[in-house]
Amino acid sequence: MPMDAAAKLTPARDIPPYLGVTSSLSGRGWRERMASIGVTPETLRDITHRLGLMNVAEPDFIEPLARFIAGRGVTPEGLQDFIFPTLKALFPEPSSFMDMDKAVTAILDALERKAKVCVFADYDVDGATSAAQLVRWFRYMGHELTVYVPDRVTEGYGPSNAAFNSLKRQGADLVITVDCGAMAHKALDYAASIGLDVVVIDHHLMREEPPHALAVVNPNRPGCTSAQGNLAAAGVVFVVLAALNRDAEKRGLFADREKPDLRQWLDLSALGAICDVTALTGFNRALAAQGLKIMSQRKNAGIKALMEVAGDKSAAVNLMSTFHSGFVIGPRINAGGRVGRSDLGVRLLSTDDADEAAALAQELDELNRTRRDIEADVLEQAMQTAEAQGLWPSEDPVIVVARDDWHPGVIGIVAGRLRERWHKPVVIIGIDPVSGMGKGSGRSQAGVNLGEAIGAAFEAGILLSGGGHAMAAGLSVEKDRIGNLRTFINDYVTSHVSEADQIGSVEVDAILSVRAASRAMYDKFALLAPYGQGNPEPLLAFARVRIGYSQVMKGGHVRFELSDDSGGKLKGIVWRAEGTAIGDALLRPTGFVHVLGRLKADDYKGRDGVQLEIEDIALATD
Repeated sequence: MPMDAAAKLTPARDIPPYLGVTSSLSGRGWRERMASIGVTPETLRDITHRLGLMNVAEPDFIEPLARFIAGRGVTPEGLQDFIFPTLKALFPEPSSFMDMDKAVTAILDALERKAKVCVFADYDVDGATSAAQLVRWFRYMGHELTVYVPDRVTEGYGPSNAAFNSLKRQGADLVITVDCGAMAHKALDYAASIGLDVVVIDHHLMREEPPHALAVVNPNRPGCTSAQGNLAAAGVVFVVLAALNRDAEKRGLFADREKPDLRQWLDLSALGAICDVTALTGFNRALAAQGLKIMSQRKNAGIKALMEVAGDKSAAVNLMSTFHSGFVIGPRINAGGRVGRSDLGVRLLSTDDADEAAALAQELDELNRTRRDIEADVLEQAMQTAEAQGLWPSEDPVIVVARDDWHPGVIGIVAGRLRERWHKPVVIIGIDPVSGMGKGSGRSQAGVNLGEAIGAAFEAGILLSGGGHAMAAGLSVEKDRIGNLRTFINDYVTSHVSEADQIGSVEVDAILSVRAASRAMYDKFALLAPYGQGNPEPLLAFARVRIGYSQVMKGGHVRFELSDDSGGKLKGIVWRAEGTAIGDALLRPTGFVHVLGRLKADDYKGRDGVQLEIEDIALATD
């Protein structure tokens, strides 16, 4: 999805505030999304015209859709691929990935000589979906892979000397690391010293010098020409499978069997892409869009079982969306690696036995409930610690909070919760009180590359380990260096990121009257899906609205009703708002407000309507 040549980032200071909002109740300024990337009037007119010719929506909806699409950097020439993303049109040349041909040769050589191959996976959804794809491809080829997933608490992230020793003792000839390994220089040096061959398949940011391995396939490797840096590891693995199919056919390995149709495993690629919060643009958008269609067919026994244990509403879903992937399936798969057995996710996603899948799904569902309880405790403690230590409120662009005994399996989720609440990148560090070792996890926001900042802290010698990607990162640090880390990362972000991005300006797609917020318009938004990083849901503004009724719901959520001079009324909700400035504005209204939110389907009791999920509120001062 190429950017318009005329669409370049415009300095925030040169963009007039949307509806005059320079500081909302969440402390953010509002900007028009199209203005922030410099979309020209000519580009908008061209997209509007082409949408009309494509006959994808009624005339009344063409102009809003054009604004939404243009605001995502889509060129008129890229419109067809954006609305109808296909693998055929967008699939990259596998050999454009550095070391791809070396990796394929090493894997096929091992397959042909019937070597013992092990896949070494990270313990999150991206690792599980990456490993499950390889397991299924090898199984199709008549070869069973072994799987090794390190324990988050006792082993930590990625390869280690101890893990490689264990695999060597078990007779492994080749190890394929997925969603890890790109920064494991010492561990891979050790693997080479004990005669263990390794192929790395990863997507995390890495140094100029790759680790010692037969091949390192990573679109974010310096020098890689694939231009696919937004892929999750699961997407990179899918491309690897395409290359394996191509070269296996050349070797005559499909003489006695059909070549596997890789599309059957697109649900796994999509799940990894969505849950790892990668940018759903270009080829990655096609992977997610086509993968969600496969996911909707429930062909994977594990995915089917997870939707069933999630409850009646989830089981009845016909078409899967990024919501179901990210908020129903993903957390349950992650629960195994967070508070249970780290290999449960891979086992679930790679089994074809319905009974085994049901049992594993039930176990993961129970672990997810345990995870939620632990998360709630850590979240409350993190807020109290930040306030007590003067870390929040703060002018720092990144909030770094640390405390003893926080469970490493939930600190990433807590960082994400606080990022949503504070609208700043957040790093949460749990410290082992005996060893003094801190394990941290961070979540970022658009415009702040947290993985790069954490990587710089590692290169500066502050961290024992650290890295990640733009939106998420992990680290290990000694307790007495946490203060140095806090200073370093804030200085780094201050010098490398614009002030507007540091304070988290909100980018608005369009303004609507309350009456215009209809189910028909919401349904046309489906042309923009799947939503995710790089392709956010349309964010709509409603100017000078009145708050009708409002009430607090269980969990601190606030329900409300809006109205304006158009005569329409719109119900909605804002999550976990009780006790916040936004919640107070809804529960104790004092006048007109401007509201930002996303339209959601309201199908309760067959309504076929819409409701608004609030993102932000500002007082209307005019």
